[in-house]
Amino acid sequence: MSCIGTAGHVDHGKSTLVKVLTGIDPDRLAEEKERGMTIDLGFAWLTLPSGREVSIVDVPGHESFIKNMLAGVGSIDAALLVVAADEGIMPQTREHLAILDLLHVSRGVVALTKADLVDEEWLNLVREEIETQLKPTTLVGAPIIAVSAYTGLGLPALQTALDSILDVAQERQNIGRPRLPIDRVFTMTGFGTVVTGTLIDGIYKVGQEVEILPSGIKTRIRSLQTHRHQVEVAQPGSRVAINIANVARSDLRRGDVVALSGQMHPTMLFDAHIHLLADAERPLVHNAHVELYSGSQEVPGRVRLLNTEELQPGQSAWVQLRLDRPVVVARRDRFILRIPSPSMTIGGGEIVDVEPRYHKRFQKSIIDGLERLSHGSPEELVMAALDRRYAFRTGAKAASTGIKPAYGLIGYELADIVKHCNLAEEVTQQTRVRGAVVERRV
Repeated sequence: MSCIGTAGHVDHGKSTLVKVLTGIDPDRLAEEKERGMTIDLGFAWLTLPSGREVSIVDVPGHESFIKNMLAGVGSIDAALLVVAADEGIMPQTREHLAILDLLHVSRGVVALTKADLVDEEWLNLVREEIETQLKPTTLVGAPIIAVSAYTGLGLPALQTALDSILDVAQERQNIGRPRLPIDRVFTMTGFGTVVTGTLIDGIYKVGQEVEILPSGIKTRIRSLQTHRHQVEVAQPGSRVAINIANVARSDLRRGDVVALSGQMHPTMLFDAHIHLLADAERPLVHNAHVELYSGSQEVPGRVRLLNTEELQPGQSAWVQLRLDRPVVVARRDRFILRIPSPSMTIGGGEIVDVEPRYHKRFQKSIIDGLERLSHGSPEELVMAALDRRYAFRTGAKAASTGIKPAYGLIGYELADIVKHCNLAEEVTQQTRVRGAVVERRV
């Protein structure tokens, strides 16, 4: 199953379009209905012409609620970028598009809403403006469909376009490490506490023992729902509501992660490769205060620049993020960085190592190691995991002898690497044997 997230400027018709397409009003809060403006995340689902059922996350477009927008787009498969034909590209259109680009959302459709309010000449001008804005992003070449939620213009074509981009989308992988970033917590009479989110990296089954991270609360899955239907097994990529046992609503919050017990571990330090937006107002300096957004998590911290004195707009660098609170992340997770004052999106990146040592700056061996972790072949990653185990094993000896062990690449378990690299069976057996030798089990 796939999840589509909306994006775009306030009052460009995102929620109205979702309601017309799905029959579900994503604005669920009384304040939203009173103000006529989306404030928090809304949810709906749609059956496309092919029969494919997709989830939709509707995000707020006002800049005051950008943090809620970020909590909604962290796990989407495709974007529905909404631009009003009578206004064209606006500030939050640009920021939302930059966020989608930083998250590497490469599939999307542009809905040119309110097309009934303008003539054909103006419509073509706005279409050209959108194409220009998309060119330097991952959504370059995305289809642009003129629609009207009031006349029905273009709605069938929009659904067909969404179907087409999902035809080429890669199926969500089940790597046996399910996690659900929580974006909503509520209680239901007779059921208790329910959490919702987009399930990634694995499946959940009714009755499974899980834990809530980073708090470590242990609980059990009482029941599962997808699109208000009870299911015994929840699939990767689907919007899921989990009824959990014996946990109070007050113990949970947006940003927590539901994981299988012992599979994931919170961290306050990770290595990453980041890119600073070309239109960032100033360079990023070493130890700058930032706000990290990953999945539905929001955590303040500092950026340690590892290979540059300061990062200029439009450039990239290796960094180590030191956070004020634990986060639950994995290798290859993408994230967004914002600065708190003035509040703005400045860049984002990809996590490379979730269990690193504290690094000194401008160390060639460290930068080379991060490059291998980011771009290395399966064989190099396996060797890195073995080096890591050896480094830990020899740590105590090094402390007593004064001899430093070779630099180990941290953040990977050998079993995980073997599992993800699709190595031949004989290679898999060899790595297991060598791992056992390193650990002195044989």
